[in-house]
Amino acid sequence: MLSDNIKNLRKSKGLSQDELAAKLNVVRQTVSKWENGLSVPDSEMLIIIAEELDTSVSILLDETVKPDEDSELKILSSKLEIINKQIAQQNEARRKTRRTVFIASFAVSLCVLISGLIRYIYYICSMYDINSSIAIIGGADGPTAIFVSDRIFNLPLLFVMLILAGISAFGIYKNRKKDI
Repeated sequence: MLSDNIKNLRKSKGLSQDELAAKLNVVRQTVSKWENGLSVPDSEMLIIIAEELDTSVSILLDETVKPDEDSELKILSSKLEIINKQIAQQNEARRKTRRTVFIASFAVSLCVLISGLIRYIYYICSMYDINSSIAIIGGADGPTAIFVSDRIFNLPLLFVMLILAGISAFGIYKNRKKDI
């Protein structure tokens, strides 16, 4: 029957009633009436329907066309494939963002560690260079040399930065792009 053929061919093409109606320049209710056998398209519309459904008018008017179950599975699998691609793209974007954050935190912690190392070396070198021309104050038992520096050596900060560098390096490793 015409109504079943329109419905089965539309479904096998993966079209909704709305999509077919838009292609035919009619409202969805018109397509629904054709598929439910409440009305019949005119001859000109039959030609347009046949073209949109990639069939002939004789097939539309012929015996009932059985729905192609494989085409429904193909449509479903293609939609699932699209969804999987979108999820993969989102996961890849998140991975890149996490890796960028880990690289930035590793760079910052490395800079702080190098700065701290330089300050520590300066501190040690300055301790060996103390002489009477640096700073001398009088004491009860004689002059005393005092080291005065504007450099700050912050051991707890360096320890925290060392831990942050380790965590960042681990995060960079775990968020690398894996070949499949």
